[in-house]
Amino acid sequence: METGTSLFLIAVGAILYFAVTAHVAGISIATVGLILMIVGIIGLVLSALFWSSWGGPAYWSSRRRTVVEDRPVSRREYY
Repeated sequence: METGTSLFLIAVGAILYFAVTAHVAGISIATVGLILMIVGIIGLVLSALFWSSWGGPAYWSSRRRTVVEDRPVSRREYY
């Protein structure tokens, strides 16, 4: 889940929890809003954790490959 999706879920959940006063038979709209906010917060936290561990989106595209060629070993000495 990306940051934008998490923020969207938090916003929709907050609207359902705090602003909607309609009553639907069999479903508590406030509970649905609370669940959406919790899922959004969990997604946001996980997104932030993975973001810092990857180094951001440019980490993979800006990596430089360094090739180090080892010199051949002509003789090994054991002591």
